[in-house]
Amino acid sequence: MSDGVHHDHIPGPSGKPLVGNTVEFGSDPLSFLTRLAREYGPVARYEAGGFEFVQVSDPDLVEQVLVQRNERYEKGDRFQASLRPTLGSGLLTSEGEYWRNQRHTLEPAFYPRMLSSYAETMVDYTERLLSEWEDGETRDVHEDTMSLTVEIAAKALLDVDIRQEEGDIAEALEAVMDRSTASTRRPVQVPEWVPTPMNRRAREARETLNDVVERIVYDYRDGEPREGNDVVSLLLRASDHLGEPLSPEQIRDEVVTILLAGHETTALALTYTFHALGRNPGPERALHDEVDAVLGDRRPTQDDLDDLDYVEQTVKEGMRVYPPVWQLVREAAEPDDLDGYRIDPGTTVSMQQWVLHRDPRFYDDPETFRPERWTDDFEKSLPKFAYFPFGGGPRRCIGDRFAMLEARLVLATIAREWALRPHDDLSFSPSITLRPDGDVEMTVVRR
Repeated sequence: MSDGVHHDHIPGPSGKPLVGNTVEFGSDPLSFLTRLAREYGPVARYEAGGFEFVQVSDPDLVEQVLVQRNERYEKGDRFQASLRPTLGSGLLTSEGEYWRNQRHTLEPAFYPRMLSSYAETMVDYTERLLSEWEDGETRDVHEDTMSLTVEIAAKALLDVDIRQEEGDIAEALEAVMDRSTASTRRPVQVPEWVPTPMNRRAREARETLNDVVERIVYDYRDGEPREGNDVVSLLLRASDHLGEPLSPEQIRDEVVTILLAGHETTALALTYTFHALGRNPGPERALHDEVDAVLGDRRPTQDDLDDLDYVEQTVKEGMRVYPPVWQLVREAAEPDDLDGYRIDPGTTVSMQQWVLHRDPRFYDDPETFRPERWTDDFEKSLPKFAYFPFGGGPRRCIGDRFAMLEARLVLATIAREWALRPHDDLSFSPSITLRPDGDVEMTVVRR
């Protein structure tokens, strides 16, 4: 590693006394961080909420942080503070040997042969949702996709039908993410113990989630022993990194993590993709033509996906223009060097999918929704981390193949019968995920 340069010499906007770039970042983080990368280059510095960040916006440097030198970085205190109150020591928040053991425990639930068994559930549950739709009505499509994907995650990964409790679970997950959004956007953090309305709502939400998980696990323990590869069965048979059976708290943390992480990003990808299709008649027509030609009047199966190329291109393009996980943050645990700049332990490094997925160096007309750009040759030409919707390295999303299978099957199932017409432009409230700012209303029109 070179001698490097101290943070003070990393280029970036000067900001204002005491608050730095907090106001500019807080009012529109997506625009601020895009401008930061374009004006100050692949490594830039900014200050928000009393914290200093180093932004990385070069694919090779992102790969260095996430893959080549990943052992020098961890999730860090900022990320942990926003999710650990809910997820405890689940897969998203744990570190080190504990995390490696838990990931190894859960991996069989995402093996290819298991994914095949989930496909029919994904289509069944989508058709169950569509049975509630009426031609010409207005739906909050984000609410619909959130309900659908949490039900799919529960049935496929936990082997439980939570439809009767789905409303309570969805409301609880929403409250948790609202608290997380506030904790990542506010310059001054309000401690969890302060009885604000948001803190009370988040605390009640965690109690709801814990109650649901306890009932799920109790049903497993109380019934016949299961030998399946659903998540709860795997956890009940597993040992921790010290060789001891997992505690009820450890099992709860992983199940809540699956419910949260296993549905929200896919719901966002579907919501934004349908919005983009509704605003772009050419891609929508191409999608409908392919679905009609391949499926005709029948429902899709996993075997159809090899022939549904445009469906896959549409999902990829939706996650490019509107990446559900719009930013990754790591904290340096050891010294590193990024493009000649010294990165000291404790430094928070941010890498934005939103910025790189819209970078004109890699994408022609980057803000235009154009699924047909995703040819094999185009993908081969891209630097590896010019597109990374599921992250990368050892901590790449464990459910990436599950999510892609689900998104393609749900998209094909809905597009076979319905077209969606957005009412308004999209606006965002970015937190850990790229959440919409309010409802996403669309008129659903039977084809």
